Amino acid sequence: MRHLHCRLVNPPTQDPAVFVHFLFQNRGLLFDIGSIEMLSTRDILKISDVFVSHTHMDHFYGFDRLLRVCLGRNKTIRFFGPEGFLHHIEGKLQAYSWDLVGNYPLPFILVATEVGPGTLRTRTYRCADAFQPHQETHAPWNGSLLWSEPRFDITCAMLDHGIPCLGFALQERFHIHILPEALERLRLKPGPWLVDFKNALYRDPASRETIAIPDPENLSKSLTFRMDELSRCIAKISEGMRIGYVTDAVYHPENAEKIRRIIERADLLFIEAAFLEADAGLAFRKHHLTARQAGELAGHAGVREFRLFHFSPRYAGRSKEIENEAQEAYRKALRKDIIPPPNGKEDSHAS
Repeated sequence: MRHLHCRLVNPPTQDPAVFVHFLFQNRGLLFDIGSIEMLSTRDILKISDVFVSHTHMDHFYGFDRLLRVCLGRNKTIRFFGPEGFLHHIEGKLQAYSWDLVGNYPLPFILVATEVGPGTLRTRTYRCADAFQPHQETHAPWNGSLLWSEPRFDITCAMLDHGIPCLGFALQERFHIHILPEALERLRLKPGPWLVDFKNALYRDPASRETIAIPDPENLSKSLTFRMDELSRCIAKISEGMRIGYVTDAVYHPENAEKIRRIIERADLLFIEAAFLEADAGLAFRKHHLTARQAGELAGHAGVREFRLFHFSPRYAGRSKEIENEAQEAYRKALRKDIIPPPNGKEDSHAS
């Protein structure tokens, strides 16, 4: 079972946005934030981090919706974007009057990071301070790692879209599958304690600390286990999932190599296919990928599965042509590079 559920928020002809939900956790990530009207309020409130490729309107329009839903909440959201991002965040925030923020007793906070050559610039914006910027910090950027926590890393690449545009990858460190029959043998029942158990494993897979679990036969008592011993009994550890996100990038050798590195061996790739190959000249002038180029990039990188989005409106009713072109290019690239389809499956496909 995948514990990361990923989906396009909108149909592929509409604004880009990918929602990543952590199963069994009240948490989600967004890659790009075009229109998010299709996301429920419940899902919007799960969002902890937003990774913005660039601030063209169709990739950033949903910022206001997110802000509106989260105002007055006890919540912190991190944002990441390319050069100029802090200026654009502040432009959004300064478009409103905040004279009534004293009516909100809970601390709603935005933390925004701008990715520049070799540097990450971060500013904090508090609702209580009318979202005035403060606490700017600078950190070195190695050209890849953007965010890291015990469960996963986010890496990014600075791509060329005529302006800087970020491509992203999420790499889960490993996957933890709980064995139901093992829980039964130990007289344990699933519950919130499993989240604590998994978080402790992500912090240290060999942890010898103890964990207290409610006794299902006497809820006033707890059962105590050592983490490493309990893990051997009830958990199966497997390779973590890798998710790629690439959009709005012109096809040239430097971009292609950066994209290949960021998406290499992804289990699931979301990649734009704005034009058909017949319109490759137009795609180049507009700094976008064609379906064939998207499929080739996925194939050369050994991607297991990919999903296309960001189709030009000129192809209304022709989605199948775009998908077929990408799928054919993907299979040819796999054969050319002698890369077997991941897991030996011949049915890896664009969908």
